[in-house]
Amino acid sequence: QVQLVESGGGLVQAGGSLRLSCAASGSIFSIVTMGWDRQAPGKQRELVATITSGGSTNYADSMKGRFTISRDNAKNTVYLQMNSLKAEDTAVYYCYVLTIVKTYWGQGTQVTVSS
Repeated sequence: QVQLVESGGGLVQAGGSLRLSCAASGSIFSIVTMGWDRQAPGKQRELVATITSGGSTNYADSMKGRFTISRDNAKNTVYLQMNSLKAEDTAVYYCYVLTIVKTYWGQGTQVTVSS
């Protein structure tokens, strides 16, 4: 059984920073990509960032320059460093792990940015 455990969410003032972590455990084989999505109230889920096993990254335009995704392959952990946070970054952030077999999702962690 595969489990993704997220941490690091919380309440922060606009302009502040947070670092999210997502640790994958269990029988995970051949991870291709790890990443983060988010869903704000009343809005569709959207891509935040992805990182491949080789370290190639991809960001949504609104996150470029402010967010940094990284991973520790040995620990099956993906991180999201979020700087210069804005009120519109308020959302539930979900991590995921894409393997050659299936995609696994975390339970989500709330990020609230006060203006």
